[in-house]
Amino acid sequence: MKTYLSAFALIASTIATPAAFAAERTVTFAVDNMTCTSCPYIVKTSIAAVPGVSTVAVSFEAKTATVTFDDAKTNPDAIAAASMNAGYPARPTQQQGS
Repeated sequence: MKTYLSAFALIASTIATPAAFAAERTVTFAVDNMTCTSCPYIVKTSIAAVPGVSTVAVSFEAKTATVTFDDAKTNPDAIAAASMNAGYPARPTQQQGS
């Protein structure tokens, strides 16, 4: 019985290991083409639709978007692509987290 429990624990820990390496990250993007007060709303909704994104804060004045996301589900390139597809090219300028 102990052998089965040990084997089960080993298999379960191996399966769960990738999730242990996932981390929440925060990246600030410089966002181009924001020229009106509705632009931040469009940028925010486009980025928020990316699976894995948990929060988005867009600053019209600074022309930035600060995004917190699960790095096991998405990455800065996918987030920048979502903004670009909405007509607002974005590039990472500052990263926090692992």
